[in-house]
Amino acid sequence: MYYPDMKDYITFLFSLLDEFLETKEIAVHQGRPKIYSDASLVVFYTIMTLKQINAIRGQHQWLYTHPLMLEKLRLPSCPSRSTLGRRYKALAVFVSEFCEFIVDSGVCKRYGFSHDLAYEDKSLFKAKGCVWHKKDREKNHIPKGLRNVDTTATWSKSGYHGWVYGYGLHLTTTRHGFPVMFDVLPANIHERKVLAEKQDRLIEKGIKCLVADAGYRDKKRTSTFAKRQVMFLTPDISVEAAAAIFGPMDAMAVAVFNEVKDARKTAIEPTFDLLSRLLGTQGRHKPLPVRGLPYVSTFLGLGVLSLQLAMLMNVMWELPTRNVTHIKTVFQ
Repeated sequence: MYYPDMKDYITFLFSLLDEFLETKEIAVHQGRPKIYSDASLVVFYTIMTLKQINAIRGQHQWLYTHPLMLEKLRLPSCPSRSTLGRRYKALAVFVSEFCEFIVDSGVCKRYGFSHDLAYEDKSLFKAKGCVWHKKDREKNHIPKGLRNVDTTATWSKSGYHGWVYGYGLHLTTTRHGFPVMFDVLPANIHERKVLAEKQDRLIEKGIKCLVADAGYRDKKRTSTFAKRQVMFLTPDISVEAAAAIFGPMDAMAVAVFNEVKDARKTAIEPTFDLLSRLLGTQGRHKPLPVRGLPYVSTFLGLGVLSLQLAMLMNVMWELPTRNVTHIKTVFQ
């Protein structure tokens, strides 16, 4: 049996990027034009993420010593280290928009990744460097001798890992665990606030039923979603409560209702484990290799994109959908 190689992954990713760029309006930028396209850099940074080469110095060194990759990456030359760092820092929004585009693309629909039913959750990642204790952070005081502190990270408590100083990845997935959209924010930003801000994006995306855990419990939001023909479910919503909001349900609808709620643990929670395997953040509290919100946003966004790429290629090549071992092996 033939398996996809690095060329297959790169070609497919570029084909998706080309489709995405055709949908974007050409903006007029002041200053010098970009020598290196966003598409080329997204492919390059994705490869670096899968190789777990996260330091800008290391990325520059790898590309400099692999000149044959320049043509494959559609790069006219090897960017400088400062250019790679600056562009990486600014790439998070592009990656986020591209990931959301993939969900609506023809290839995603063709292979059955429907997002009418979606799941929402948050996972914490520990900031790189020393921990900045809460009492010192509140005073904006960095004790003498405490170096390499990530000042944009914050504290939050995880039900699984306790207190974590870092960032939160707010993720929406399909029933299969395929990422639909993501947001990266300091850890203390509550999931309910994030959901309120992304509510319109979810509805515009065409989601008809959204399932979340008890941390998202909010009767007012359930009613707000219902008014816009979206069923929002948390563990505390019973069949009777749902019927009062959404209307009577027959026996079949009740069975589907219960199945949809119960599937949350197998739909989205394992997705964070897959992301950690792709990103190499499998240690305690999922420690990050980069520092600062802009860099962390791009890093985690590239992880989400890599998972989308892996799952689509797996389905296309008739491999297990959630198998990330093959893509990691190809890019080692």
